Amino acid sequence: MNDRISREPPGSGPHEKLPMATRFRGFLPVVIDVECGGFNPNTDALLEIGAVLIEIQGDGSLVPGECWRYHVQPFPGANIEAASLAVNGIDPYHPLRPAIAEKEALTRLFGEIRRAMKDNDCTRAVLVGHNAYFDLNFLNAAVARTGIKRNPFHPFSSFDTATLAGVAYGQTVLGKALQAAGIAWDSNSAHSAAYDAQRTAELFCRICNRMGPPPRPDGGK
Repeated sequence: MNDRISREPPGSGPHEKLPMATRFRGFLPVVIDVECGGFNPNTDALLEIGAVLIEIQGDGSLVPGECWRYHVQPFPGANIEAASLAVNGIDPYHPLRPAIAEKEALTRLFGEIRRAMKDNDCTRAVLVGHNAYFDLNFLNAAVARTGIKRNPFHPFSSFDTATLAGVAYGQTVLGKALQAAGIAWDSNSAHSAAYDAQRTAELFCRICNRMGPPPRPDGGK
């Protein structure tokens, strides 16, 4: 299905909920996972995109928030490798697959992200991903291909949970990192953009919460 999947119930903290702008210097972290027809963002099809907001609670802890998933139609002339489809299990041309054009999918998603940026007093979104370079390159290539002018994401900055998990748990593979963090992982559900994005969001929050909020510049609590 497309559009909004779920919204986690808001957590409760001892204080009023803080805007995310207070945590990442004006950036709104958004977990992105893409499923594709190969590894080249300029030639290979973007087939599915999942996104999860990261929300901040009154005590400064982070939790996964709203989640979206879009099935995407291959752009004209897109390359699709059989080996990639064997991994992600996607049939791009299945008659019951509710896929929409790249531009429509990104326009819908970016609208939701800009709304969240406004709600959190943030000036830019920053992509969070497991091996974030891969997801960011595919996102940027799709933006360039569709001519979208209002991309809320920073063009090159990102938070990579493979790196963070390697430091925190000594594991860089998503499934192993989740297990080390004590987060459930179902290998049969892997390579769904929504599932991988949700688990990546949990991992990012777990690592950030383990470190605790950064000290305030004014020295306050």
